[in-house]
Amino acid sequence: MKRRQFLKGAGLGAGAVAASVAAPAIVSAQESLNWRMVMPWPKGTPGLGTNAEKFAAMVKEMSNGRLNISVFGGGEIVPPFECMDAVEQGVVEMAHGTPYYWQGKNPALNFFSTIPFGLTAWELSAWLRFGEGQKLWEEAYAEFNVVPFYAGNSGMQAGGWFNKEINSLDDLKGLKMRYAGLGGEAMRRAGANVTMMPPGDIMPSMQSGAIDAAEWVGPWNDLAFGLYQVAKFYYTPAFHEPGPGLEIFVGKDKFDALSPDLQAIIRYAAQAISENTLADFTFNNLQSYQPLIDKGVEVRQFPDDVIMTLAEHSKAAVDEIAAKNDLSGRIAASYLDLVKKGARYGKEFEATGLLQRAKVWGY
Repeated sequence: MKRRQFLKGAGLGAGAVAASVAAPAIVSAQESLNWRMVMPWPKGTPGLGTNAEKFAAMVKEMSNGRLNISVFGGGEIVPPFECMDAVEQGVVEMAHGTPYYWQGKNPALNFFSTIPFGLTAWELSAWLRFGEGQKLWEEAYAEFNVVPFYAGNSGMQAGGWFNKEINSLDDLKGLKMRYAGLGGEAMRRAGANVTMMPPGDIMPSMQSGAIDAAEWVGPWNDLAFGLYQVAKFYYTPAFHEPGPGLEIFVGKDKFDALSPDLQAIIRYAAQAISENTLADFTFNNLQSYQPLIDKGVEVRQFPDDVIMTLAEHSKAAVDEIAAKNDLSGRIAASYLDLVKKGARYGKEFEATGLLQRAKVWGY
């Protein structure tokens, strides 16, 4: 049957036709969808790839098989740092990642992952859920026609693996390192030769001598990736990643076309996996720390003068981002307001309590 005859036979006037074209096509309750989700990390990466797969399993179970998500690691469909482009361009429906991997599109995206000396894992979650964070995040991602959902956190990360001790700022000068986010920018301003590479390239780059130092995540992932085999000095904590957030984002057109219950399933499955991910990292980092030390690793902390210089460079970079445009300024102001409140609260509650606990248990 020809389209004109069908419309006439169905009794659809011009107004009804226009309305049907303008409205998004909503997926019916009976229709089954098969989506693809890409990631920047290898499939099965502890805490990262594994929880992305758990999210997909949650969605399938909650939707009774109406929304099936296949998960792909970095490089399987698109290169690791092109996940945002893939969703934006409709190559795939969704992705799992972390916002500062797309900072080339908008440097303000760093705030939704982490910034040096910024929000802890629970503080970031608080800002997104009860502050202005989620609204600002959605506004920032609207430019790319994608919808973001908070998907967890690794907690406080490690400062990285170094093949020599860092005793002064001079030890950073000319050092070739893989360092992510604004921490990498602070290191660059301090004189390091900073590069960014996908997680799967860290180990071979350290082995070949292409880089002298690298940060990845923390004990669990660093042990799994075997980084203790290529560097002796392990610096903790990560000044630049006090609580880096993870995300799941969906193409807006695809999300809008879902029925309300499937939209809710994605939203609440992401919320569930966010708690699961932080708990997963917390438990396994605690379990992995001593085995990592048993490999002969020497744990170090950056000297105070190095930390304060990196803080100055970090603040300068943050100020430059905030001054770029109105949205960046609003994101920075909202985020930093909670950081400053958290700095005092954290010192007098969490930090003091943790130091007291360490003394009681002999550390």
